[in-house]
Amino acid sequence: MRFPRLFALLLAVRLPLAALGADQPPSVVIATYNVENYLGEESVAADTGPRKAKLKSEKEIDAVVRVVKDINPDILGICEMGEPERFEDFKKRLADAGLHYTDFEYVQALDNQRHLALVSRYPIVARQSLSNVSYELAGQPEKVRRGFLDVTIEIRPGYQVRFVSAHLKSKLPVPEGEALVRRNEASLLRKHLDEILVADPNVRLVCFGDFNDLKNEPAYHEVAGVHGPTYMTALPAKDELGDTWTEYWKAADLYSRIDYIFVSPVLHREISPGSPRVYRSAYWNDASDHRPVYATIVPSGRK
Repeated sequence: MRFPRLFALLLAVRLPLAALGADQPPSVVIATYNVENYLGEESVAADTGPRKAKLKSEKEIDAVVRVVKDINPDILGICEMGEPERFEDFKKRLADAGLHYTDFEYVQALDNQRHLALVSRYPIVARQSLSNVSYELAGQPEKVRRGFLDVTIEIRPGYQVRFVSAHLKSKLPVPEGEALVRRNEASLLRKHLDEILVADPNVRLVCFGDFNDLKNEPAYHEVAGVHGPTYMTALPAKDELGDTWTEYWKAADLYSRIDYIFVSPVLHREISPGSPRVYRSAYWNDASDHRPVYATIVPSGRK
């Protein structure tokens, strides 16, 4: 009979292909999302800022989870997460929606209401977050309000990506000068990135978050750096209609691109062409005043 011989031949052909596929590292979807004041009642009551926060409704929270589920990121950086118990609530809602993450980071810095956080399907193998970053402005001591989240994640043995997340000072006025504060925070963030890149020029590095500046403004250029071996490229993301804005500021009736994913030279080569996107749906604004930005990493075989 010819069938057993044919079957054996097909099996012999498929086995190397299967083995080859098993050796291929998985593609990894990364995203950054300002979820707009995922705060609890105490934080809302304590908020005395010029744009006082309101309690996030169930409808808004459900929309946030729905947006995250649409993107289904493997690694998600979050801005404006509330207190630790709110982060626990967020993680539970993601799990209930079928989005299972196994490792997490949360930064408690000067701003005790709005925090940086991260969820990951891959293990965090190093934690280098900075919650107490000080500087001087006009002779007065200052601190980076939300600190800098910094973790190293192992996608597979020997293949790691370092993630730095930031949420720079907003454009809402403060006595110290909001633009000066933001510029100083951006400068300190760039200093941190330089230290990482100089120590390891081959590092796969992501810097993402809400930078509250346009691409022709100082904070953006501070973070990107000088063209050369340590330059961080902002991925050119857009939605399916070609729009690039990531935030709608209702008070000014202004759409702006202020959320970015920056990547190091080595990692830039591993970003899937055409994958950087700005999320769009009919319910994005039910969730937040920001739209997520996301992209896909296709790991190379090189460790």
